[in-house]
Parts: sequence; structure tokens; C-alpha cells
Amino acid sequence: MVTMPTRREETDLRLLRAVLVLVGVSMLYCGAAGARSVDGHMERRGHKHRHTAGHPSLHRHRERAGKEGQVLHRSKRGWVWNQFFVIEEYTGPDPVLVGRLHSDVDSGKGRCKYILSGEGAGTIFVIDDKTGNIHATKTLDREEQAQYTLTAQAVDRDTNKPLEPPSEFIVKVQDINDNPPEFLHRPYFARVPEMSNVGTSVMQVTATDADDPTYGNSARLVYSILQGQPYFSVESQTGIIRTALPNMDREARQEYDVVIQAKDMAGHMGGLSGTTEVKITLTDVNDNPPKFPQSVYTMSVSEDKVSGEEVGRLKAKDPDQGENGLVSYRLTEGDGLGVFELTTDSETREAVIKLKKMVDYETKRTYMLRIEGSNPHVDPRFTAWGPYRDEATVKIMVEDADEPPVFVAHSYNFEVEENAPAGTQVGRVHAKDTDVANNPVRYMIPRYTDVEQFFSVNSEDGMITTTRPLDREAQAWHNISVAAAEIGGHHQDTKVRVNIRVKDVNDNAPEFATNNEILMCEAITPGKVIETVSAVDKDEMAHRQHFTFSLAPEIAHNHNFSLKDNRDSTASVHVLRKGFSRLTQDVYFLPVEISDNGLPSLSSTQTLTVRVCSCDSRDTILSCNVEPYVLPAGLSTGALIAILACIVILLAIVVLFVALRRQKKEPLILFEEEDIRENIITYDDEGGGEEDTEAFDIATLQNPDGANSFLPRKDMKPELQGALRPGPGSTGGHSVDVDDFIKSRIAEADSDPTAPPYDSIQIYGYEGRGSVAGSLSSLESVTTESDLDYDYLQSWGPRFKRLADLYGTKDYPMNDTDEGEDS
Repeated sequence: MVTMPTRREETDLRLLRAVLVLVGVSMLYCGAAGARSVDGHMERRGHKHRHTAGHPSLHRHRERAGKEGQVLHRSKRGWVWNQFFVIEEYTGPDPVLVGRLHSDVDSGKGRCKYILSGEGAGTIFVIDDKTGNIHATKTLDREEQAQYTLTAQAVDRDTNKPLEPPSEFIVKVQDINDNPPEFLHRPYFARVPEMSNVGTSVMQVTATDADDPTYGNSARLVYSILQGQPYFSVESQTGIIRTALPNMDREARQEYDVVIQAKDMAGHMGGLSGTTEVKITLTDVNDNPPKFPQSVYTMSVSEDKVSGEEVGRLKAKDPDQGENGLVSYRLTEGDGLGVFELTTDSETREAVIKLKKMVDYETKRTYMLRIEGSNPHVDPRFTAWGPYRDEATVKIMVEDADEPPVFVAHSYNFEVEENAPAGTQVGRVHAKDTDVANNPVRYMIPRYTDVEQFFSVNSEDGMITTTRPLDREAQAWHNISVAAAEIGGHHQDTKVRVNIRVKDVNDNAPEFATNNEILMCEAITPGKVIETVSAVDKDEMAHRQHFTFSLAPEIAHNHNFSLKDNRDSTASVHVLRKGFSRLTQDVYFLPVEISDNGLPSLSSTQTLTVRVCSCDSRDTILSCNVEPYVLPAGLSTGALIAILACIVILLAIVVLFVALRRQKKEPLILFEEEDIRENIITYDDEGGGEEDTEAFDIATLQNPDGANSFLPRKDMKPELQGALRPGPGSTGGHSVDVDDFIKSRIAEADSDPTAPPYDSIQIYGYEGRGSVAGSLSSLESVTTESDLDYDYLQSWGPRFKRLADLYGTKDYPMNDTDEGEDS
């Protein structure tokens, strides 16, 4: 098969070549020739492009012939073509002619039919089955698909039998510069240290071009900088951005916006381009020393400030960041090094001057300090730019404050004798005003330190005196406070501790140190010591203090006991005789005089109690009780048992009585026949009025004269039953009024102390003796006509107001009403 371009096709190709700039496309065409020389030329051309055209049928025919008959002779090739090319992005009005297929078996009579299959066959590429012309019906994009593999075959139009074996060929899409360069990772962010040398690499940007890099210059990119000069530059081939100026200072400018362009066609005119933005930030280096805004600072502090309080702050400015901008401070010299201290605020990075010791305006009024601020982290590359430190002078003025008075001593210790009269001087405290004004001072004792007010202080001279005699034995020390404040000052005071010791005087007589009762056996031997006694004194026990003992003069010559002073503040009690008996005398009282050696000497008489006890043979005390002698005066055991037995019998009787009452308990109120509250009658009619007496007993209401009959109660004693008082309306035998009768019964029920604790329902059907109205039943009102005058109902009271409204006028016929049912 041979591709045969026509004159029109050659014109189209020339136009396409004109569109492609710098693209040399060699289109080789082979034409069919009738002479053998031409046919041989086509064969050579076919041999030249055999690897490109695929698998021609001639080659396979020769192989089959060699295998079958081993006869090798030249045979005419059936398919001859070249590799086809088509320009991408063609936008002409007509389909693009890719090429023409022709087979030698095609005699031109229309019996040969060309069929195309493969990638894009029928959709992108179509073939004229008669002429073999192949056209591209759609615009092709090389970036989507660079080539298409198709298969061509010639078949008989009538029988569809192959006239030639199928053969593959390739249609390549020729590239044009239709894609601009693109930066894939834009925008870019870069950092470079400030003060970097010229040519320091910042970063590399890379653009891509979708065009064919192997064909022409469509994908050959060149980089340039559009924005960012003169600070930065870019390498045209690699896209590496570098610094272009020295000593770029972050403190002057920190961020730069750089625009980089990538252009294809090697940067020549007509090429496409793409741009990206690069944000470059200068990072900090320690290239700036700290600097105090002032060389001299003036501060003040009041003399009443305490240690640790802040005096003032100052800060050295360093425009660097992070560690590069840290400043450390220290005191270098000055006369206030021992009075002030320097610290650094961790948040504000300020130097904080604080009091180390309290200052005194009257002693020293000004101080001077020298403070140095320096960078702890210095970059060796910039040491020549130093020094990286600065100094400032701080003058501190001490301000006068109204200080409270100051006591001469930190505490005072005084002594006063006990029992001294009120007004005795204890001691004097003294305070003075340290301020320049030197105001007078007044004194006082805070009451909470001397609650019982044993002492007072002179407000002018500070003399402490007693207000009452003091007792050392009650309280040996008094710890009080005295406050001093300036007269006319700001009510500031100072307190001092005053410890007052009460000196002892001999004002307490001695007494026995232990229990003054002695137990002695009946069979004790004469001359035996039964006890050694000692004494104590509430007064202070001096080193040489001792006590003397002696019997009272009234028993000094008794024949039972004697007392011997041991001259060591103890005394021994001796028995003078034997034959002591509890039955005769069980207790002996022995008065003893005890004297001390104080000035003046005091003595007291203390009584020793000697109790005679029963002992065994080893002088072990068995009993000292005297109960056998006092027992007959009380009750015997038998009498106590009899009393208890009587009490038990009485309790048993009470329990039995209560049990019997619970078993025989009856209703609280006894009626002769039955309680009407337990007789419930159910009926559907309106009742028979006063003639209906079968449901319940209405004898009580029909006979008000017997309404005061007494009903016995089982839960109350008869003597507690109060006398029934006649009602207000029952004084006359023939003047019973219903309203008064009801009121009297209500009053009796309210005032009856024996009434049960529950409500009872009483139905009153009696209308009263001698009533002019007769029966008030409404059962006969339907059929009975009456011309009675019921105006008297108005005088019956508010309870009959409804009846008076209904029947009290002549406009309405009055009917009998059963008041018992209304009630």
C-alpha cells in the first residue's frame, strides 16, 4: 500500500509546516509506478522503513515460501507505507488528512475495501473504505496521548475476505508549544539569616512544562526574577534564589516578596511563562548590643518600706529576638550595694530593684547604683561590632515617712512584790519619735494583753503602776504590751513587750503535803512510828527554808500519841500505849502546829486523823469500816424483801385489770335499742315525711321534753358526767322553738367534756309543738293549695332565710316542707 498525496494535500501540509516554528517535519511520500524501476525504488523505500511500518506482509510471505518449497524468489510486496504524523491542537474547519492507504491488489474497480481498527479508530481516526484516506476528526493533545497504534486491512467488498494480512502502523502526535511552565508548590516560603553574605543560597524553585522536552525548545525553561531586586537574584538554569545585597538587616526589614518567572522556548520571544511568589523572611542573629534608653535614672523609696519591696524598674532595649535579645543585669558599683538587690522579671525582662535592708531617712537620704546590662549569648561573627553591654546610673532618694515611735529597748523586764498596794510603781518604758518633727509620745496598755487590768501606764511618761494587790501564788508572771503613738500623728503605734515578775512574800502558812489520815492496827506496839508527815508552802521554797512541827498545846500531854520533829521539814508520829479498840474508839484526831522560817514566820494547825483498823497477825489491815454499828438503825433485809413483794403484787393487779377492760370493751355511748348511726337505710323515693317512722327512731325530736335524758357512757366515770343544762328554748313546756333547740344542742355538744373525739350525724325531724305552720313537708305541695301567710318565717332567723324567700310572699303558693330532710 502506498500513500499518495494529492495537490490539495500538499497545500495543507505546507500550511501546517508554516504554523510550526522551528519544527522540521519530513514527510516522505511513496507513489505507485507502473515501471519495474519505480516498483524497485518503492521496495527499497519500504525496506528502509520496515522497522517503522511494523510487520509487512511481504516478509511473512517469504518466510512461508522458504519453509514450504525452499524456493526463494522475489515477490511483490502488498503493503507499502510510512510512519504517519499529525499536528496537535489543529483547529481548522476540516478534518486533518493523516495519510492515504493503497494496496497493490486494488485495481481501482471498487472491489477493495479498507478497514481501520485500533486506538481511536472510528472516533478519532476515520478511513475512506474506497480511497484509503485517513482523517483525524478531533483535536489531538500530545500531553494526553503522544501516539496511537492502528491496524489497517484490505478486504473484498463483497465477501469481506481479507485481500492482504492486517498490519499495524503508528500515528504520532507532533508537539507544539501549547503549555506554559507551572510551579507545583507555590507559594514558596524561605528563611535566610540576616547579615548573610552575597550569594547565600535561599532556596530553589522548580517549574515543569507539559510539552515534549525532546522536541524543540517547547519545554526548555529559563528562570528570571520579576520582583525582589536588588535584594535577591535567581540562577536562570537551576532556579536557585540567592542573596544579592550584603548586610541585610532584619531590624530594618524582615520580610520580602519575591516573584520568580519561568519561561519556555529557552526564554526567546514567543515562549510561554509562569510565575510564583516566594516569601523570604530574614531570621535574627545577635548583631545588636543592648542599650539603656537613659544613662541616669532617678528613683525614690519611702523609709517605711520593708525588705523585699520593689523600688523601681529599668530595661535595656535590644532589637534582637529570642535568645539574641536576652539581657542580663547586675550591680557593678555604688554605695547601695548592701541595701538594694537586683532581680530580673521573667516575663517583661526588666531589671527590678528591691530593698535588701530598710532605709532610714534620718540616717542616709540618697544612694547611687551602677547597673550593667549585657547579652549572655554573643555571636562570634559579630564580636567586632561590640561591646554587647551597656551601663546606667540609678540614683535612689529616700523619702521621709511618718514612722511610729521607737522604744529604747526591744523588751522590758520588771519586778513588783506581791500584795503591794494599788498604785505601786512597777517600771517605766520609754519611746521616742525618730522623725524630724520629734513629736511627743503617748502610752497605753492594749486591753487584750491585760484583760483583768492589773496594771496602768501613765500616758505621758510611760510609768507602769499596779491597780490592785497582786498574788504571786495565783499568777507569778504578767506579760503585757505597752503601745506608744505620736501625739497628732497618723495613729501609727509601736508595741513593746513588758514582762512583770511578782516577787514572793511569806503570806501563806505551811500545810501537810499529803493526805492527813493515818490507818493504825488495834494491836499496835507502843513506841512504834505510825506515820512520817511533811509540809508544803505555797510561797516560794527558798533553798534554806524548813518547817517545824509540834503538837497543839491542848493535846501536848495526851497518852495516846506523840510527835517528834526530825528537823528536816518532817515529823514522826509515835504511839504511846497499846490496847486500842474500834469498839471503844475508832477515830482519834491529832492537831499539829506547822511553822516556817519566813519573815515574818507563819504557822498553821493541821489535824491528823488516826483511824483504828482491824488487822491480821501480819499487821495487814483487814477492815476499818463502822457499818456493823450503824446497821441496826436501818431496815433489815427481810423488811426490804417484803416491800419488794408488795410492789410486785400491786403491779400484777394493775396489769390484770387493764387486760380485762380491753376484753369487755363496748361502744362508748349506750342507747336503749341500737345506735342509729349503724342503721343505714337505702331508698329510692323522697321519703314519707314525718309519717315515715320505720327507718329510725325520731322519738327524741318528737318529744323535746325528754331530750335531756341521760345516756350512760362506758368510757367515762359516772362522777365526771356533768349535769345537763336545759336549753334556752326548753324553759316552758309549750314554747319550744326549733332554732333555739338546735342552738342549745350545739352548745351542749361543744361544751360537753365527755363528748367522743369523733363527729356524729344527728337528723332532726321534729318541727316543734304548737307550730302554726304544721307540717313543713314538701311531699304534699304538688297537689295541695294553701293560702297561709308565711311572713313569720322572716323572724325565724338566718337559718330559714331561704324558706322565707321562697314562701314569704303571696305571689307564690306556700307548700309544706319537710325541714327534717332539709336539715
